[in-house]
Amino acid sequence: MGGMDRSGGSGEPGGASRRPRSALTLRLVLAVYGLVVCGGAAVVFGYAGLPVILIVVAVALAVVAAIDLVVIIRRKAHGEPG
Repeated sequence: MGGMDRSGGSGEPGGASRRPRSALTLRLVLAVYGLVVCGGAAVVFGYAGLPVILIVVAVALAVVAAIDLVVIIRRKAHGEPG
């Protein structure tokens, strides 16, 4: 209708794209955010004298974010788009 392509703009029938787009940059931003927030929360929880389980959970989530950062950086270094 009106010359609009309903295939999603990829130019291929049925809207199929040639290659899925990677969201590595978004994932990188979210991992950094998670690392900063969870790391900061662990420190604040420690100083506030909150239960140890809260500190452990915050540290564990910060470690997961740090591991994700390493994976993302390695994938970007190998030339993966995103």
